[in-house]
Amino acid sequence: MAPRANWKGFLKVGELVCPVALYTAASTSERIAFHMLNRKTGHRLHREFVDSETGKVVEREDQVKGYEAGENDYITLDPEEVASAVPESDKTMEIEAFIACDDIDDLYFDKPYYLAPSDRHGEEAFALIREGMKTKKVAALAETVLFRRVRTLLIRPHGEGLIATTLSYDYEVRSAEEAFSDIPAFKLKGEMLDLAEHIIKTKSGRFDPKTFDDRYDAALAEVVKAKIEGRKIKRVTPKAEGKVIDLMEALRRSAGENEKPAKGGRKKAATGKTAASRRKAG
Repeated sequence: MAPRANWKGFLKVGELVCPVALYTAASTSERIAFHMLNRKTGHRLHREFVDSETGKVVEREDQVKGYEAGENDYITLDPEEVASAVPESDKTMEIEAFIACDDIDDLYFDKPYYLAPSDRHGEEAFALIREGMKTKKVAALAETVLFRRVRTLLIRPHGEGLIATTLSYDYEVRSAEEAFSDIPAFKLKGEMLDLAEHIIKTKSGRFDPKTFDDRYDAALAEVVKAKIEGRKIKRVTPKAEGKVIDLMEALRRSAGENEKPAKGGRKKAATGKTAASRRKAG
C-alpha cells in the first residue's frame, strides 16, 4: 500500500515545473505509547480546559486564543482573525537558489520528508532536476506554504528521489556563543593530543542507523510483555558512579597503554578466548 502524501503541489525551477508529493520520512508512531487511565475504574481519561479562576470547565465554543500583552492582560483573537494571517498557497515549491553541499549548516535542520513525483507526466522533469543536482553536487533552497506557514526547505538528491528538509528560522536557533561562553581555553600538551588521536583512530567506524538501539523503548516493550504474561518485572540496578581520575591516566587507559600481558606474552583476553575454545572443543 502506497504511503499517504502529507502535501501535494509543484516543484518549480525557472520555467520547469513538475507535480510532486511530500511524504513523512521520520515518524515516532512505532514507539511504545500509553493512555492515561483512572486507576480505580480502568477507564480512559480525557483532557478538559478549565477556567483558572472559577475552576469551571470551558466548552469548546467558548474557547478563544489570546496573546499576553502584559501581566494578566490578554488580546483575544477570533478564529477568523487568526486565519487572516495564514498565507495564501498556490501549492508551488519554488527553488530560489542552488547551494554547494559544503555550505549547509545542519544546525538549522528541522524535519525531513521524501519528495517524489506525483504524476507520471512529471517524472522526466523530476529526474532532470535530480540528476542535475547530483552532477553539480549541489542542494536547493525552496520556499512554499506548508501546514499553514511559509517554510524554507533544503532539497537534496537521495536515491531515485529527493529529500526535502524543513529549516528552522534564524530566530528559532539559539546562539552557540551563549552555550559555549563558559568553556575555558586550555593549552593541550602534545602527548595528550597524540593519545586522543590514537583513541579516535582505534574507535573509528561507519555511520549505520541500523545499529542504533532505542534501549528505553525496548525496555518498555519488555515491561509491557512481562505484565501481560504475569511475570515479575526486574528492577534496574543503577550503575556505580565513576571515579574522577587524572586526565592523562584516563587517556592512557582508553588507549590501552596500561594493559599488562598475561603469561606467555599473551593478553588476558586472548588467553580467556583460548580457554573458552578448549572447553567448547572438549
